[in-house]
Amino acid sequence: MLNTDRASAPLYLQLKAEIKKKIDEGIWKPGDKIPPEVELCRTYNVSRITVREAINELVWEEYLVRHRAKGTFVLDIAKKKSDNDYYTYVKSFTYEMSEMGKQAKTVHAEAAKMHADSFIADQLKMEEGEPVLVLKRVRGIDNELLVFSVSYLRFYPFFSLDSADYYGSLYEMLKKNGVRLTKIKEYLEAVKPSAEVRERLNISDDVPVLKRVRHALNQHGNMVEFTESYYAGERYRYYVELTHSV
Repeated sequence: MLNTDRASAPLYLQLKAEIKKKIDEGIWKPGDKIPPEVELCRTYNVSRITVREAINELVWEEYLVRHRAKGTFVLDIAKKKSDNDYYTYVKSFTYEMSEMGKQAKTVHAEAAKMHADSFIADQLKMEEGEPVLVLKRVRGIDNELLVFSVSYLRFYPFFSLDSADYYGSLYEMLKKNGVRLTKIKEYLEAVKPSAEVRERLNISDDVPVLKRVRHALNQHGNMVEFTESYYAGERYRYYVELTHSV
């Protein structure tokens, strides 16, 4: 049974730890099919959403693999991809705009150091109180403001606290200092702009905003970045181009 005390970790993280423990201890072996969602709900007395969140995390971390219409299975470690096998879509705003023939420009940047609270520690998979770089930037092209982003990153010794050092590409800075981003997880959703977003992008409260949330891992499998970006919907389109061969 999971701990439902308010001070304890979220239920999906507790369930995730329970499943990982069964895999690590060999109770569930590579190739084994894990119990279906409804059975896990009954066993641990949790909702289906909690079960799905836990499984999603473990699929992303390559402990489990889903097979359509068959179920979820423990992944054979021999079939895990190496860093070089990953197809990642880690694009900086600078690169994204250059693909469209545009020149990205950082209009405003703020850099600060903070200690991770419980929420940020959870997002970056670190201990509460560890140092984090907080980077707020407003970026655009020509005379248009397109995106306001708030990034939280593990604090590396090479990080500067001079905001002037963050008007270029953050990912190029990381790469030059030996930090390669090899895997990301992103989702997009439409949201109403907060007062800060409206002020930063100079938009009214009826302008649609696209929120893009990103988690990025480095070559060692450590979570490096958690970013929330807000795009002015009337000025920005998100393009995805995939090539699929059979």
